[in-house]
Amino acid sequence: MVKSSSNPKPYRKERAWFRDLFSLKGSVIPAVLPRTLFCALFALLIYALHRRGWTVSSPILGSLVPSLVLGLLLVFRTNTSYERFWEGRKLWGNVVNLTRNLARQMWVAIQEKYPADHDAKVNAIRLLPAFAVALKLHLRGQAPNAELATLVSAAQFTKLEQMNNPPLEIAFWVADYLQTQQAQHKLHPYQLTACLEGLDGLVSTLGGCERILKTPMPMAYSIHLKQLLMLYCLALPFQMVASVGWGTPFLVGLISFAVFGIEAIGIEIENPFGHDPNDLPLDAICQTMVQNIEDLISLAPSTGVWQQSANQPPLIDLGQEIPLNPP
Repeated sequence: MVKSSSNPKPYRKERAWFRDLFSLKGSVIPAVLPRTLFCALFALLIYALHRRGWTVSSPILGSLVPSLVLGLLLVFRTNTSYERFWEGRKLWGNVVNLTRNLARQMWVAIQEKYPADHDAKVNAIRLLPAFAVALKLHLRGQAPNAELATLVSAAQFTKLEQMNNPPLEIAFWVADYLQTQQAQHKLHPYQLTACLEGLDGLVSTLGGCERILKTPMPMAYSIHLKQLLMLYCLALPFQMVASVGWGTPFLVGLISFAVFGIEAIGIEIENPFGHDPNDLPLDAICQTMVQNIEDLISLAPSTGVWQQSANQPPLIDLGQEIPLNPP
């Protein structure tokens, strides 16, 4: 039977577009509304003075802050902030990949000679998502919480509460566990090297995230841009009051909303590790990592698709000499 060619997805997308058009959550309207209203009211005052016969029209003010210069400053501000946002996303994507690879290597490579070895390995692997959760809390300036307590022991949680850099301490615990397993001949030296390289990658991402967090935009640049924006918006009514008339406050408010909104977007995504709707979904990323690790440790490392079954022919021993003319 031929299916109908009608597809409701575009309609749903159209509804989502209009829903986003009037949405306040995630927008910069609440942030820019006060300064936009201020510029509109100032334009209303200039229009009232113009109606009373005051000589307030001055088109020459259009060259006070050239639109090209202001546009370049806004574009540079937004691009710089988005670069920080995208770099933060790449760093957290690296955390996800390194955690999965390191957990897989530890689960398969570390031998379990005694029953207690299994529990020790599970606890060590759970330290990897604990590193991600601790990194999230560290970047947000929060103390260790219940989310982190479910992934570490009570003694470890108490220790993390006293540390200035909890994710770095967790990385030390994982490295110590790996060194101990190699010393007990449960982990091959080459496998230890591979695991430590993955752990070094996690610590490098910690440094990259701290670099973004602790390197804000230069204060002088931010102040100068705000001053130019306000000067530009306050000069608008003097330029257009003679030609636009009563529409001056509405037009000034619209232009002010546009330029202030672009600047507010750059400010909001400058630090991508917070709780704002436009920040990185770190809570969801950490929850996904925890679920991935729990799925991994539910598998038996000694069984898999390569295990020989009873119905398969015997595997050839590569070290056994095979006769050229079998009987």
